[in-house]
Amino acid sequence: MSLRPDLAVIAANVAPGSRVLDIGCGDGELMAALRDKKGVDARGLELDADDVASAVARGLSVVQGDADTDLADYPDNSFDYAILSQTLQTTRAPDVVLEHLLRIGRHAFVSFPNFAHWRVRASLLWGGRMPVTRLLPVAWYATPNIHHVTIDDFRALLKERGITVEGAWFLSGDQRTSATMANLLAEHAVFLLRR
Repeated sequence: MSLRPDLAVIAANVAPGSRVLDIGCGDGELMAALRDKKGVDARGLELDADDVASAVARGLSVVQGDADTDLADYPDNSFDYAILSQTLQTTRAPDVVLEHLLRIGRHAFVSFPNFAHWRVRASLLWGGRMPVTRLLPVAWYATPNIHHVTIDDFRALLKERGITVEGAWFLSGDQRTSATMANLLAEHAVFLLRR
């Protein structure tokens, strides 16, 4: 089974043998790949009880918890990487969650859908409605997304907080795209960060 494109980028850039905390880990797909292919000591935090059960059934160490409230309980620098994939936009306080990631992990991976992608803009401009696409497949009233972040918004937050970008990858569909005009052309972004 191949990983979702943003997870594949993360998996390719995690050092073998690392300690990883995957926040919003879902059913543990990334954790299992990191464990099996890179010998990573992976732990997970997931809100959905069914996903926690699926991850535990894979032999993974996952606890049920909420990124907005439970990250404060983790000690400083307890992991090499803290990973937040496709979860930032679902948190109540994304800036606080980001600060916790960088406190808990020496490095942090963050991936999110780019709400400034041209298809989103076109849907709003021409149809006057929130888009439903392959990568944003749920109607506005059923989406878990509560903060519609763009690549440029995220870059501005990083600059404001003095956070260092160690790497950035931009995805259009399942393919990587250039950083040039990423805010317009990329559907998803992956950032590797550190303090």
